[in-house]
Amino acid sequence: MANFKRLVWFRQLYCRTHLINISDMPQQDFPTNRPIAVVSGATKGLGRAIAERFAQNGFDLAACARTSADLEAMQQYWSERYAGQQLLTVEADLSQRADVQRFAEAVRSRWSRIDVLVNNAGIFRPGRVCDEPEGTLETLIEVNLYSAYHLTRALLPLMRPYQSGHIFNLCSIASLVAYPNGGSYSISKFALLGFSKALREELKAEGIRVTALLPGATWSASWQGVDLPTERLMQADDIAQLVWAAYQLSSSAVVEEVVVRPQLGDL
Repeated sequence: MANFKRLVWFRQLYCRTHLINISDMPQQDFPTNRPIAVVSGATKGLGRAIAERFAQNGFDLAACARTSADLEAMQQYWSERYAGQQLLTVEADLSQRADVQRFAEAVRSRWSRIDVLVNNAGIFRPGRVCDEPEGTLETLIEVNLYSAYHLTRALLPLMRPYQSGHIFNLCSIASLVAYPNGGSYSISKFALLGFSKALREELKAEGIRVTALLPGATWSASWQGVDLPTERLMQADDIAQLVWAAYQLSSSAVVEEVVVRPQLGDL
């Protein structure tokens, strides 16, 4: 009880000194002795592999996705595989700021603290800047950049008072090198890497680690039907292992950026 009172006092002091409205802090807390990870776009591909990796290591989880059926299937799987661990799911289209805020509010209403945020939600649309459909840039920026920006801002009050936490941003090889038919996708991923770099500088003194992941071609639903051997692309679990390894470092170390490519090189 004494430890709990000290924690409440520290939160109140932090809010006063950092000009945070105490009403912005979560008012309801679901008791848990487990660490908590929040993963956007968590029902498939990289997001699912990363969510599974944290669940396997005893984390409670908050997940969002656009398809309710995928979330329901994930809930059913979790109840069988990770019985006793909390899974909060929210149907949300993170291209819509209102949905980002609704997901964040669901997390804030459930827990007063989170340990990990994985900004994984993203989409790919091929095209060239000179002739891709009108609105492509706006759509890709909304999903690939703005969702991470707004979700991070909304959930930082669940990390900053405790001077700890780890934020992972799923960037891409396309954050480093533009390529043919990459168009606005590459623009959005360059911007996401810039966001990650800025966040790293802002939060380093507060004990919050920030890692940008820059994977090359990795098997996911978007590659289904492509005539390529399995070994030509990386597996989603390869990336999940890297995320977990980065998280496990001591609080005095951070992996700022991870570049990982298929053994045979980029496609």
